[in-house]
Amino acid sequence: MTRCSHRPRWAACAKAGCLYALIVFVIGFAFGAIRVLLLMPLLGETAAVSLEAPFMLAASWNLSHRSAKKHDMLTDTNEALLMGAIALVILTLAELCTAVLLFRRTALEYFVGFWSVPGAIGLAGQLCFASFPFLQARGNRIGSSR
Repeated sequence: MTRCSHRPRWAACAKAGCLYALIVFVIGFAFGAIRVLLLMPLLGETAAVSLEAPFMLAASWNLSHRSAKKHDMLTDTNEALLMGAIALVILTLAELCTAVLLFRRTALEYFVGFWSVPGAIGLAGQLCFASFPFLQARGNRIGSSR
């Protein structure tokens, strides 16, 4: 049976995106604790976030590949794009719920936080996180056509 590359497998994309987002969220929560408790008092918020970002991006890159591989979407750019979009929504909701329920911030405070320099660095990281499945699928597709 051949797959139509124009119609993504929604359930597989949702599973891959959720898996990707939730594992990255857990890692980000652990890194965030280190950032807040150890790095921020020494370096300030912007420097601490800047130091954390490359580690989160490296983890995200690897987890994106593993999740896409597990759900057989290493070369399908349509499915990878959907996986990344779902992952971004799940990650944002997880972070928003954590901010509201655990840290007693309002939803508005959470979103306004993106206007600060550390918040903008985090937002840029999240957009990279969302693009990784597509970039990897595109690269795998190009690599396999050579």
